[in-house]
Amino acid sequence: MSPATDGDPDERSWVELDLGPGATASDEAAVRNLSDETVTFRIDAADGYFTDEGHFSMLPSDRPSTDAGTWISAPETVTVEPGATGIVPFTVSVPSNAEPGDHAAGIAASLVSVGSGAGGASVGVESRIGFRVMTRVTGDVVPGVAVDGMRVDYQMSWNPFAAGSLTVEADIVNTGNVRLVLDGTVRAQGSSAPIVAEDAARQELLPGDRRAVSIPLRGVWPLVVASAELEVAPTVVAPDGGAAVDLEPVTATATAAAVPWSQLLVVLGTALVLSALLAGRSRSRSRVAALVRQAKEEGLREGAAGGGTDGGSANANDR
Repeated sequence: MSPATDGDPDERSWVELDLGPGATASDEAAVRNLSDETVTFRIDAADGYFTDEGHFSMLPSDRPSTDAGTWISAPETVTVEPGATGIVPFTVSVPSNAEPGDHAAGIAASLVSVGSGAGGASVGVESRIGFRVMTRVTGDVVPGVAVDGMRVDYQMSWNPFAAGSLTVEADIVNTGNVRLVLDGTVRAQGSSAPIVAEDAARQELLPGDRRAVSIPLRGVWPLVVASAELEVAPTVVAPDGGAAVDLEPVTATATAAAVPWSQLLVVLGTALVLSALLAGRSRSRSRVAALVRQAKEEGLREGAAGGGTDGGSANANDR
């Protein structure tokens, strides 16, 4: 299923509308039947949301919509011949009391197949495919973002000659009424890392959305305390391909204990070795000094003893 114009699928990935309260817009969806038999698809509309991985989805059919999903009117079903494409017209009617800002919904073609579950019970499996319908209600558009609950966890390397790493966690909240594309940077000790990895999906936040992020940062030395700065610099999405608007960056900081235990152990071990060497040298010097002193004392005793014998002989000869 994809957007369509004048009865044919077009190049749009989804539908973007910019409408005032009470306004109505008409559009089309194309449903292609890839099977070899005629299929009747059910057409559903529901409120939309973004997953934590940044993918768009819509509420399941067993959950009631309360916002833009209720603004979409479309036929309940469409029957499509094998290999053909069916066109589904739909309208989006904005309530007169709708809040200004972005509202997300989705429209999908679904098919329920019946299979056998445990014990032979029949199980219905719903498969659906669709696209998002984003409506910006005109009025006082106020973008805003905040960082909530920033935390820093330091992981020390037991190699005393290698730096450790830290992990920054936080909740980023869209406090405004328009959709934001998440971007920003984490910094610590000259090292930096993006909030959204280059190979990750684009992260969008609808008004009121809260997105948990966890960013590892390597090359951080343990200096008793590790401090990190989180800068969130989102972009305001403009409807219908308009120019994006950058929002003023928001920064937050947090610290964690980063005691250099491995380096302290090296210092302590070196101190113990040096102390042992100095103590051994001191004991060696003491033993040498004791031996020298003992030798001198023995020499003096022997000299004294020898001198007394010679004197006695001389006295005897004098007589």
